[in-house]
Amino acid sequence: MRAVLLPGDKRVVVEDLPTPDPQGDEVLVRTRASAICRSDMSIYYGNPIVGSGATELIIPGHEAAGEVVAVGPNVTSTKVGDRVAGYLAIADPNAPYSAQGLPMLEPDWKCFGFDVHGGDAEYFLLPERNCLPLPESISFKAGAVLTDMVGTQYSTQKRLGVSGRQTVAVVGLGPMGAAAVLVAKALGARVIAVDVLDSRLQQASDLGADDVVNSAATDAAEAIRGLTRGIGADVVIECSGNPRGQNSALDAAARRGAVAFVGESRATEINPSDQIIRKLLTVIGGWYFGRGEWDEIVRFVEDRAVPVEKLISHEFSIEQAEEAFAAFDRRETEKAVFVW
Repeated sequence: MRAVLLPGDKRVVVEDLPTPDPQGDEVLVRTRASAICRSDMSIYYGNPIVGSGATELIIPGHEAAGEVVAVGPNVTSTKVGDRVAGYLAIADPNAPYSAQGLPMLEPDWKCFGFDVHGGDAEYFLLPERNCLPLPESISFKAGAVLTDMVGTQYSTQKRLGVSGRQTVAVVGLGPMGAAAVLVAKALGARVIAVDVLDSRLQQASDLGADDVVNSAATDAAEAIRGLTRGIGADVVIECSGNPRGQNSALDAAARRGAVAFVGESRATEINPSDQIIRKLLTVIGGWYFGRGEWDEIVRFVEDRAVPVEKLISHEFSIEQAEEAFAAFDRRETEKAVFVW
């Protein structure tokens, strides 16, 4: 099978690898769509931000969907021909957090596309419990995007109780931030979108954002307060992972409001007393969704006709992988997806 490998230092290799044979409870899927995520860039650079540190080159791609073509002898319900998307967190199903549907919280969990081979190949292999049923009403491209961006945002915003009564500010409008806009609007909220790039602000408007703020030209927190009668946003979802954006998120939140940190970050300096404690602020981490939430996420997208594919800006073939990763790295694309 043709597959992508990322040796580091911005190198991309597409080569022939053996097609895996499903064993035990494993399912072999013919890939139909696999999306590039900003976290994949850490592998592209040679410094993976997720995973336990694989000792071999791993096929990237943790957002993938396709058709089942073979199953192992211990598979109980998944059948050849089923449409599925891949759930990225792999762990012992009997471990405490896994039993709650949260395998990514297990200390020894493995990540699809980081620790084990991912979806940027003609086929991918996953345990049956990691195969998410994908209805005919949702395309493979949309299914791939649902497995991270939309799923993460739905789960995060559900925890925060986002609704039509609230103003939600989204800071950082990369693919995850764009998904935050889409989900918040589908939940009925007023949305203020913040970024330094006019192209991303335009996309946010196209996705339904009510107001946009260019934080390269103005102070984002001050602008958000100006749009909310001096109060600030009820909820701020920080997706940039940038220290400036993270501080703006804390500053822009209303008293007794909430902030979700979703953008990956290694270090940020904040002022807890002024930004959190004396505002009685609720601050959470937003990171992936519980396995048991998948059916709810699918119903949400179907019932509210959420236009998930509008998040996708570019499509590539697997043979164009070098071009695709380079363009994504230069931020010339937003959500880019390999399609077959």
